[in-house]
Amino acid sequence: MTLEIGAKAPVFSMKTDGGGKVSLSEFKGKNVVLYFYPKDDTSGCTAEACGFRDRLPAFKKLDAVVIGVSRDPVESHDKFKKKYELNFPLASDDSGKVTEAYGVWVEKNMYGKKYMGIERATFLIDGKGVLRGIWRKVKVPGHVEEIAKAIKNLA
Repeated sequence: MTLEIGAKAPVFSMKTDGGGKVSLSEFKGKNVVLYFYPKDDTSGCTAEACGFRDRLPAFKKLDAVVIGVSRDPVESHDKFKKKYELNFPLASDDSGKVTEAYGVWVEKNMYGKKYMGIERATFLIDGKGVLRGIWRKVKVPGHVEEIAKAIKNLA
């Protein structure tokens, strides 16, 4: 299933760092930046997470929350969050249901070796649960700023 702008976002409920839980339903009326990343504490994922961390006050002013998602276990998220002082939830899709629902669990190819993994992607969901932006195969430099501009354009 391919998601399209204007469609209802797939609902989710996942465990987060610190023993919490997060679900789409708790953010009615707020914009949600749901970003998927391959692995905690790797160079690209760290740069992306720190970019969202540094811009979080601007996102809050736009009535937006940020949620990072990978298939790493919660314990890994706890270490990653603490190491880089991340100020938003990191959700663990240990079942793989959410990454599959959003179409980001894909075949990847590195040095000729094929394997399944998370495609770096971001979804902007409005306060009514509708997809307002989809970015696939994200390049980290400039991405956080691009998302902030897209949220401003929703207003």
